[in-house]
Amino acid sequence: MKTNLPYFPPYLSLAERAWFFLLRGFNGLVLVFLMVPVLVIIPLSFSDSTFLAYPMPGLSLRWYQNLVESDEWMRAARNSFIVAPLATLVATVLGTLAAVGLNKASFPGKGLLMAILIAPMVVPVVVVGVGVYLLFAQVGLTDTYLGLIMVHAALGAPFVVTTVSATLQGFNHNLVRASLSMGASPLMTFFRVTLPVIAPGLISGALFAFATSFDEVVITKFLAGPNQVTLPYQMFTGIRENISPTIAALATILIVFSTGLLLVLEWLRGRNKAAAKF
Repeated sequence: MKTNLPYFPPYLSLAERAWFFLLRGFNGLVLVFLMVPVLVIIPLSFSDSTFLAYPMPGLSLRWYQNLVESDEWMRAARNSFIVAPLATLVATVLGTLAAVGLNKASFPGKGLLMAILIAPMVVPVVVVGVGVYLLFAQVGLTDTYLGLIMVHAALGAPFVVTTVSATLQGFNHNLVRASLSMGASPLMTFFRVTLPVIAPGLISGALFAFATSFDEVVITKFLAGPNQVTLPYQMFTGIRENISPTIAALATILIVFSTGLLLVLEWLRGRNKAAAKF
């Protein structure tokens, strides 16, 4: 027969229970402090005013309409949805292969190689932008989609390497040996045995890589030409010249989009934990 356990263990003192509520109250205040500047922009995207200011004179969808009808914003959106998915695809393939290879192999300098692979996560993007610009300018890859895709893939690959490597920590390699002993090729073994196991980590890394590429603006400013302007670049330019409510409309769409990505990541995390328990 199940009994309802008390919310607190019986050995906790009054001071420890007070600290429990105090810590969570402080965490709630920090969350509100971080979220209010983000959420306050959403009502402004429906304002009828030509300025971002409260109180709003009225409600309107004119800025969403302006976003859809603007050639500049639509070109920037098209560029973002060209560069980010392709960069994510490249980063996912290369990051997954690197993680699987490093998980199987054992050699001197493995830790150093892993540090080099994840270095783009910690190196300042300004440093990366300057270095990549100096290199790509000599080989003619500036002002090209290929240059942007290559650099964005390099920025996203470390996330794939990290998440897939974490998933492979509990991987049973006897499954691979059993598959090979039954006559399956290494390629078939990877797709039918290894890939289903690492799929949650792979998808999580791919989503992080996509978000990194989609949100990147510093390196894009170094490499992109007039025809490769992305949404973050266009937003940065619009904020610098004139803060238009159109930016608030786009920001609202990106907030909803980012929230969706976070929900998918949380779902994958829960699925991965459930699979690990099983």
